[in-house]
Amino acid sequence: MSVGESESAGPGRRDAEATKAAILRAARHLLARHAHADITLKAVAERAGVSPPLIMKYFGNKETLFARVMSFEEDAAALLDAPLADLGRHMVRHVLVSQSERGADPLLRIVFAPLQGTLGDTLRANFRTQVSDRLALRLDGPDAGLRAELAVGMLLGLGVMYGIARGGDVRAAPLDAVVARYAPAVQAHLTP
Repeated sequence: MSVGESESAGPGRRDAEATKAAILRAARHLLARHAHADITLKAVAERAGVSPPLIMKYFGNKETLFARVMSFEEDAAALLDAPLADLGRHMVRHVLVSQSERGADPLLRIVFAPLQGTLGDTLRANFRTQVSDRLALRLDGPDAGLRAELAVGMLLGLGVMYGIARGGDVRAAPLDAVVARYAPAVQAHLTP
């Protein structure tokens, strides 16, 4: 069964949400490795296992697709979806599960902002407002902005080690063991 096909749908029918998700994953993957200007809809389509006209059907054009890719809104909602007292553990687990089971990190594309020229500014602004600032608003006590950025920086470091550097020990360790070791350090920035 190809990407996005629904088992209950008839031949040739696709599950629209699964297909959109596959297209977004493919575009994020390519954006993390290439400049926006060098990415074609054909390349996104090939990576997603769909046709370029299907991308046009769901997103309209390349700019609309990449506006979605450069947004962290949905990823931040899932990343921050836990009570403050358990947020560090939740965020660390979310980053690891996203990479190990879904092959995508919710935050890591910010690391590639320098590749994107002026669109990198959009990526940075979205990251700041949709992730760091949103987290800071949840924190009590002094220096909430600083603490939020430090916590997010730790998550980015973990994502880089797991997904880009492919640290052998981090990848070989049981997920719960990594969470148990890493989450308290992240949580220390969240609760004063």
